[in-house]
Amino acid sequence: MNLETEKTMSRPEAINIPKRTAELEELLIDAEADDEQVQQSHPLVRRPWLLLLGLVLVALNLRPALSSMAPLLSEVSNSLGLSAAQAGLLTTLPVLCLGLFAPLAPVLARRFGAERVVLGILLTLAAGIILRSNFGEIGLFAGSVLGGASIGIIGVLLPGIVKRDFAKHAGTMTGVYTMALCLGAATAAGSTVPLSEHFDHSWAMGLGFWVIPALVAALFWLPQIGQKHGAHNVAYRVRGLLRDPLAWQVTLYMGLQSSLAYIVFGWLPSILIGRGLTPTQAGLVLSGSVIIQLASSLAAPWLATRGKDQRLAIVVVMALTLGGLFGCLYAPIEGLWGWAILLGLGQGGTFSLALTLIVLRSKDSHVAANLSSMSQGFGYTLASMGPFAVGVVHDWTGGWNAVGWIFGIVGAGAILAGLGAGRALYVQVESEKV
Repeated sequence: MNLETEKTMSRPEAINIPKRTAELEELLIDAEADDEQVQQSHPLVRRPWLLLLGLVLVALNLRPALSSMAPLLSEVSNSLGLSAAQAGLLTTLPVLCLGLFAPLAPVLARRFGAERVVLGILLTLAAGIILRSNFGEIGLFAGSVLGGASIGIIGVLLPGIVKRDFAKHAGTMTGVYTMALCLGAATAAGSTVPLSEHFDHSWAMGLGFWVIPALVAALFWLPQIGQKHGAHNVAYRVRGLLRDPLAWQVTLYMGLQSSLAYIVFGWLPSILIGRGLTPTQAGLVLSGSVIIQLASSLAAPWLATRGKDQRLAIVVVMALTLGGLFGCLYAPIEGLWGWAILLGLGQGGTFSLALTLIVLRSKDSHVAANLSSMSQGFGYTLASMGPFAVGVVHDWTGGWNAVGWIFGIVGAGAILAGLGAGRALYVQVESEKV
């Protein structure tokens, strides 16, 4: 692409900066944006406080099944005799399922309604948590698959419900949604080991505890089943997305930055335990780093729209992420908390910028919905390779120093993809009415 072509393609973005900036207050992509009847319906929410409480409780459950395993991974592996490669597979499977099962969400929503699907999948999430904590090695892996699939489906549906029922407060709800995700992840990372110690050092009880918030969320979500939101007739189709280079750059950035995030979720406590921390201390470091993500996840999208494009912002947040990772891996342990904070600031920004790019690179909500599905489906599938690679490399070398190469390669790839995805362009596809 020559310079003149790039300038021509970027003009719509420059002209519509105020409009696009306003859209960033609605980073929650609607999985049912292609459904005209759903989008035109304006349901009356009789008890908005109950819906809000239900949404927050559901969002709180989208990370504990992932972050609760990491502080106990060494204990679980020793108890069941897992190799490092098998432990890597255990951290990989839920992330892989996020990508593989995400495309099912809009299909299920059109067939049964988003509210019913969320309730049903909360129950499958609870079943997955019970499976992995009570039925040995087979249950551990089967429960991880079921839990990851459940989170992948709910994670696609919940933002659409938020946008539909809180359309006038989408910006505020974006913040609430992000806070709930971070709080759930941080709480599970920091409290799972103390919980297991409280229950006679039982890792099964520590992991199984998280079935309780899942069931509580299902209970509070139950009143939403009676709400009616109109017929579900697909009205729009987006073609050519898989042939668009910019769409693939957005997808690669989403996948590679997610790979680093799930390496942190899956392996950072084990790395820190290998450096001399106790499991409780390692879990608290992960918890603190995740909490810090909240600040940069809210600030990064706003800052990224101040310039002509998002390339500089992407380089900055990826540099912070890599600096934090290398610091946690190699720097003197006395400065660990500083590196953990740096890591949290970087990763909060990388994730929110990935969501931002989906909005900014799309001409309308229908393109955004399809680009979101593509970037999550393919992106999370790619992301799952990172945790698995860490387990394999650790198994080969017997230590953690070599995994720095994985950090560097994945981080460099994310920067390269981000430099393409961060340009002020649109994906060159159109949404058409069926």
